Amino acid sequence: MNSNIIIRAETDADVHTIAEVTVSAFETLEISNHTEQFIIAALRAANALTVSLVAESDGRVVGHVAFSPVVISDGTPDWYALGPISVLPAYQRQGIGKTLIKGGLSRLKRLDAKGCCLVGHPGYYCKFGFENIDGFVHEGVPREVFQALSFDGRFPQGTVTFHDAYKADGRNG
Repeated sequence: MNSNIIIRAETDADVHTIAEVTVSAFETLEISNHTEQFIIAALRAANALTVSLVAESDGRVVGHVAFSPVVISDGTPDWYALGPISVLPAYQRQGIGKTLIKGGLSRLKRLDAKGCCLVGHPGYYCKFGFENIDGFVHEGVPREVFQALSFDGRFPQGTVTFHDAYKADGRNG
């Protein structure tokens, strides 16, 4: 990874740049609905960005990751969603995303979080310990792409609901 990368909490001054980085990172992804920047803005507006980190290279924001609370049908508290995560295309495949994820997971643990879940590519996220868990689901999402990482060895049983901000599409609110 580029040794000039600094991972830090977002500031108010980063908001516009985070949106630009997110749009750029998802622009050519066919699996994207291209609403990620709206999701981040809605999470921020709802005060639901529990952890929001940027990657900075030579004073320029080149990546971002968001973590927000989830609700689990069995009542298990203190679980969070990872995402969206974005890195400018010119900076991808340099370990920046990995560093953002590790930094965010570390911060969640310091907040006494119990675990984290996400919708993403299993081949990538398994590197961080994420796995498919029987009995822990996100409705409407194929089982293989919904993954979880427990910080205390215990996994909830039930359905996870991501924050309503994940429904943001830029056309409302």
